Amino acid sequence: MPARHPYNDGIPQEPTWFSMRSVWGLIWVWACVVIGPGLVAGEVMVGAARVDITPSTPIRLAGYVARKTESTGAHGKLWAKALAIGSGSKSVVWVTVDNCGVCSNVTEEVARRLERKRGLARARVVISSTHTHSAPWIVGFAPNIFAEDLPASQIASVERYTREVTDAVERVALGALEDRRPLRLSWMQGAVGFAANRRTAGGPVDHSVPVLVARERSGAVRAVLANYACHCTTLGAGFNQTCGDWAGFAQEALEARYAGAVAMVSVGCGADSNPNPRGGADHGLGYSMRYGQTLAAEVERLVGGNGVELSGPPRCEFRTLDLPFQPHFTREQWETRSTQPGIVGYHARRNLGRLERGESLPRTLKYPVQTWQFGDRLAVVFLGGEVVVDYALRLKRELKPERLWITAYANDVPCYIPSKRVLAEGGYEALDSLWYYDRPAQLSPEIEDLIVGGVQGMVSVRYRVKAR
Repeated sequence: MPARHPYNDGIPQEPTWFSMRSVWGLIWVWACVVIGPGLVAGEVMVGAARVDITPSTPIRLAGYVARKTESTGAHGKLWAKALAIGSGSKSVVWVTVDNCGVCSNVTEEVARRLERKRGLARARVVISSTHTHSAPWIVGFAPNIFAEDLPASQIASVERYTREVTDAVERVALGALEDRRPLRLSWMQGAVGFAANRRTAGGPVDHSVPVLVARERSGAVRAVLANYACHCTTLGAGFNQTCGDWAGFAQEALEARYAGAVAMVSVGCGADSNPNPRGGADHGLGYSMRYGQTLAAEVERLVGGNGVELSGPPRCEFRTLDLPFQPHFTREQWETRSTQPGIVGYHARRNLGRLERGESLPRTLKYPVQTWQFGDRLAVVFLGGEVVVDYALRLKRELKPERLWITAYANDVPCYIPSKRVLAEGGYEALDSLWYYDRPAQLSPEIEDLIVGGVQGMVSVRYRVKAR
């Protein structure tokens, strides 16, 4: 006789479809659909890829106005690398490029291609630069970097390389999407100490090293991405070969340590931080290798411990802010400046030419801000441009630092992004650098509140520090 059911008044009942076996079956089907094919608890679909973007012919390198000739060779390879997380159109892709600055003309074109081919919304694609000063100049970055017009043959080489990099970034993103497999994704945070404030001895820096790692079921590392807030300027202007600087050497060391893995590096708010020391008889090559090994050793230590597991894909948001410039120079001031040597005169003459053609100079700067949130476990903030350290330090005061990752040089590198403090102090990051980037004036002090407020409005309240 069938057993009594506690809620059927003792009347024998036939077994129903909703047996425990059926319930567990439904749960299994749900897991396959929602979590993903072939996944077990704690796994997420992750893929990684890399593409060699080392130039095959001489080309002008970005980073230093003092360089006057095309490159003389390559010291190691330059790479575009990608990490893809999630399934279908809800996936996200992060591409890192060994270059001084990949700007919106490239990033927006790649984003459009990925939306067309894979259905990825703009907020689900990020492209960041390592800011090595020993990589080819790309169209869009710091248009006045050489403070002079280049020969047509050199411009043609730069334009060709820009097209090649654009195609390579698309290719590596698609490769990472194709490579996706069930992996465990986690993050952890450590620190290294070779960055130093280059404006003021003992000035503020951000030594944090957040790390993202994807592991196979066997525990083998498939992909690792580390972030550090420091200029890739260990190699000086006298070094005229392509090289990834400390970021490149760190990637190389990690890929040697984890066979078959893709190692990536992004750069935080290190616009006013340099490696210290740097330079020397070998133009800084020895220091650069040492710093790469230092970062790699810290990443290895972190990967060997316990991290915070992440599920994916993250919740994504992308916004473009309008950052105001301060009042422009008058025409008379432009004319006076145009007679000066170097970058000041070159910048002024370009803008006078625009005014004479009836063009208006921009009053605001288009500025990208992007966020990825992995539940309440990690918020990744992507800021465009060369962002000074004050932004990271302020965001880590106002948002929970133990769950926060900040990457700069992301999606666009339109210029330096100074803070209120840096603008008040003046100097290269506040003023002189703007002329190399062909901007019409200094940025307004209100940009700090606009950027920080923009970030706060894009992340969950769960990440905010409660007022005391």
